[in-house]
Amino acid sequence: MSNGSAEFDPEKFEEKYVHYFEELETAYSNAYQQLHGKYDSTVLKAIDRKVLAESEPFYEGSAEPRSAGEASGQRPRAHDGEFRVELPDDVEDRVGSVADHEQFDAVLEELVDRIEGELRRIFGFESSE
Repeated sequence: MSNGSAEFDPEKFEEKYVHYFEELETAYSNAYQQLHGKYDSTVLKAIDRKVLAESEPFYEGSAEPRSAGEASGQRPRAHDGEFRVELPDDVEDRVGSVADHEQFDAVLEELVDRIEGELRRIFGFESSE
């Protein structure tokens, strides 16, 4: 796993906190660090601690095993590597007045996008470049 690419099994992702806890933690942490200093720290911390802490990542790609051709680097299936981060229903209530901050929506959207990107990178669906 030192190369930034963990062996990924879509079926194991159903029990992600058992099989992939470290990778999930890394994806969330990397996304946060990428935005640290770019946005208001009050907004970033509130989203991280009160929203993302209760979010749920899902793998939306194919659960079918790869064929020999796909494993050898030929065309991947269209949905391989698609992750989605589901947020809690009460996002604004969780962060209180921070939800009114002008950067709130942009920070939340960018953090989620970056987490999904980090998951793709960590699990080897895209390069780290």
